[in-house]
Amino acid sequence: MPAEPTVRVVVPAAGAGRRMASDTPKQYLPLAGKTVIEHTLDALLSCPRIDSIVVAVAPDDADWPVIAGHYRKRPLESVAGGDERCQSVLNALDHLAQTAHDSDWVLVHDAARPCLRAEDIVMLIDTLVDDDTGGLLGVPVADTMKQVAADGRIERTVAREGLWHALTPQMFRLAPLRTALREALSGGRLVTDEAAAMELAGHRPRMVLGHRDNIKITLPPDLALAAFHLQARSVA
Repeated sequence: MPAEPTVRVVVPAAGAGRRMASDTPKQYLPLAGKTVIEHTLDALLSCPRIDSIVVAVAPDDADWPVIAGHYRKRPLESVAGGDERCQSVLNALDHLAQTAHDSDWVLVHDAARPCLRAEDIVMLIDTLVDDDTGGLLGVPVADTMKQVAADGRIERTVAREGLWHALTPQMFRLAPLRTALREALSGGRLVTDEAAAMELAGHRPRMVLGHRDNIKITLPPDLALAAFHLQARSVA
């Protein structure tokens, strides 16, 4: 029987979340009795397939040590993040590369996605574990898509067939992802997700159907929506 693959997780959490109109970074905002990032970490740690988690935080982050204290007995480490998400992820991958194997799988998940379902983590791993490239969770676009000019007027309607919303986790092997991110950054490309870096490197990541309630906390109303999803799940 083949050995269970080693699965690492990287959680970029160095952002300030300026669009939340709050002095508190969005990952530390209160949500249903915890902080946003605690819900995120709890979802990840609930999956027994995950071997370790590295959280990339801002160097001057005063909130993280308090949160980390809640997980002293869990396989959780932290590294200094960068100014951009992709830099934070690369810093975490560089940290992992000191002890992990190049072929280990790495799941990168946004700190501000607290509604991740445990079954989606398992499905992503099971779907991609034998894939040559890796991939990510996503959902098909359901609304009519419009391309809009700088003046706010519609230029054209974009066919939604084949369009998907990219979610996280995004799952790739350590060495190829690390190389792809380093090459993107050296070329001045501040990619907004790992799949984009892999695409630039010539790979074709696979999209895996996830759940639409895996929302990202970006704007103030998102907190209420996340609370609704978490509460609905707890009473289901």
